[in-house]
Amino acid sequence: MVLKKSIAVSESGFIFNPTTGDSYTVNQVAAEILELLKESRSLEEVKKEILKNYEVDEKSLTEDLSDFYAHLQQLDLAINENV
Repeated sequence: MVLKKSIAVSESGFIFNPTTGDSYTVNQVAAEILELLKESRSLEEVKKEILKNYEVDEKSLTEDLSDFYAHLQQLDLAINENV
C-alpha cells in the first residue's frame, strides 16, 4: 500500500487530496498509519509499529488495517503497490 504522493497529511490528522479538492479528518492512530505509509513503510512494518505503540491485539489490528487500507483505496488516496 502506498499513499499517493500528492496527498497532504497534517500531524493533527487532516488529509487533503489536491486532485479532487476533498479533505478528511482522521484520528491519531490513523494519522500515524498515514505518516508511516508516506515514509514507504511496508504493511508489516506499519503493523509492528502500531502494535508497539498501542494496546491492541494483533487479530483486531490486522482486520482494522485491512478495512482502513480498503477505505483509502476507495477514496483514491492510496494504491496497492503490488498491482
